[in-house]
Amino acid sequence: MLSKIKFLLPVIAGAVMVQACNKNNDEFYKTGDGLSYRIFEKNDKGEYKNKGEVNPADSVGAKIGQVVTFHWAIKNSEDSTFADTRTQGPKMPIILPLMQPSMKGGLENALAMLAPGDSGVFKINADTLFAKTFGQPLPPFIKPGSELTFFINMQKVQSKADAEADYAKMMEEQMEKAKVEAEKQLKVDDAKIQAYIKENNLQNVQKTQSGVYYVVTKEGNGPKAKFGDVVAVHYKGTFLDGKEFDNSRTNPMAAGKPFEFTLGQGQVIKGWDDGVSELKEGSEAILLIPSPLAYGAQDRGPDMPANSVLRFDVELVDVK
Repeated sequence: MLSKIKFLLPVIAGAVMVQACNKNNDEFYKTGDGLSYRIFEKNDKGEYKNKGEVNPADSVGAKIGQVVTFHWAIKNSEDSTFADTRTQGPKMPIILPLMQPSMKGGLENALAMLAPGDSGVFKINADTLFAKTFGQPLPPFIKPGSELTFFINMQKVQSKADAEADYAKMMEEQMEKAKVEAEKQLKVDDAKIQAYIKENNLQNVQKTQSGVYYVVTKEGNGPKAKFGDVVAVHYKGTFLDGKEFDNSRTNPMAAGKPFEFTLGQGQVIKGWDDGVSELKEGSEAILLIPSPLAYGAQDRGPDMPANSVLRFDVELVDVK
């Protein structure tokens, strides 16, 4: 699995990851292949000290084929941080095998200069990096011809087998942590939904075992949807404040057609699988879905903030 991992570049806004630099020495050194760097090692007191000029040939960092685990933050030429593994997404380090350099003075060279516990600051040409390493066009927030500054904190340098074992353990811990947080959030969201029901005077409200509240506003005459059925649903999605974020009837991608999916196969958010399975063909209903059964604790941008409780007005058009 790890052998298939390539460099991935998050493109979301965030805060600065690491200030591992010794502010008394801002001098950048340069390798023979053009990589600008400052490398800091941690002493016995937990303080970072600038290593000064480093001969890459004498590096105690990773070798080709070993797997590196690290956190990074990336700044553009305007000193704006647009990627940060400590504060964004799942807040997990990057794990990947060290490959042959894709360019002179590139990321692979930077990673190879860092031993576990080291932190480094590296400047790399953005145009060449995106073309040769990321294989992506230059994003609009990065100026052509500019340099990106990488702040990298090396966590581990391991064999592939050791890294895969650590990765499995880390994912297990992450899933357990997410489960505990989701259970707490369910209680918070349940209180919000109950208050919403009261404020909007919703009647005949029912609740699934998982925590989805639903109100059948029009009872259908067709068969009840069950897991494994292919269902077609028209919907309007809003937040509890009434702001609409999606609508199958007006979404140009849907072309006015209902959304089709196989019920109970995880093709949609869990709140949909649970809520729609309570309806008969032809029914119209309101689904009130707590965030752990919707899009969870991950911020998906301004259109879907973290821990969003959602309302869907749905019509079960067809059950196949």
